[in-house]
Amino acid sequence: MLTAIIIDDETSSRNSLKQKLTHHCPEIEIIGECENAESGIKMLTNKKPDMVFLDVEMPRMNGFTMLQQLPHKNFEVIFITAYDHYAIKAIKFSALDYLVKPIAIEDLKAAIEKAAQKRKQSQRNERLELLLENLITDKKELQRIAIPSMEGLQFVETGHIIYLEANSNYTCFHLTNGNKVTVAKTLKDFEELLPVSIFMRIHHSYIINKNLVKKYIKGEGGQVVMSNDTLLDVARRKKEEFMRVMGH
Repeated sequence: MLTAIIIDDETSSRNSLKQKLTHHCPEIEIIGECENAESGIKMLTNKKPDMVFLDVEMPRMNGFTMLQQLPHKNFEVIFITAYDHYAIKAIKFSALDYLVKPIAIEDLKAAIEKAAQKRKQSQRNERLELLLENLITDKKELQRIAIPSMEGLQFVETGHIIYLEANSNYTCFHLTNGNKVTVAKTLKDFEELLPVSIFMRIHHSYIINKNLVKKYIKGEGGQVVMSNDTLLDVARRKKEEFMRVMGH
């Protein structure tokens, strides 16, 4: 049994979530609910739940700001939000879970299952700290990403990613320190996530860090030499866009 607190300023949303948890997620025990972040801070400090369902947008203090006020974050967070592209992108960057209102039961079950697994891991505080760190930086430049590799979570500076390589339904990150990290997600997942100010897809198999291109070799599509001297093809249909983006 996992204990949980719901923090949401909308009474109807809290009631709806409680009903779904009661009927479909018997492993969750709701030990409290709050209608604002201020009372949420007090309840989290006193009751120390395993899990928090946290509304992102609340009056006076939003969910992200509330987390910044807490010295100890020994709980899993499932964010509840209306669609906000940047907030969701920051949450994904940190390998945290979120649910979009109105909440679908299957999405709720999946988020709880993942949160329960993460509850057993030691990185939970670091994922929250990464989220808060990224949220206070320039919205166009998320600084670090939590990569869920086969060994666990790895926290990587975006500037240390040379390129990403597709391998069927997996993606391999090639890093400046020579390490490779394989992730069970497609290249498209990361194309939508990584900042376009730094990264560009040049081929169906590659996303590159534009800042780490050493050389371009002319050809039908051409090729790029990356900072680690790896030679990558540029797709013919991507050549014009690549040349424009790189300033030629």
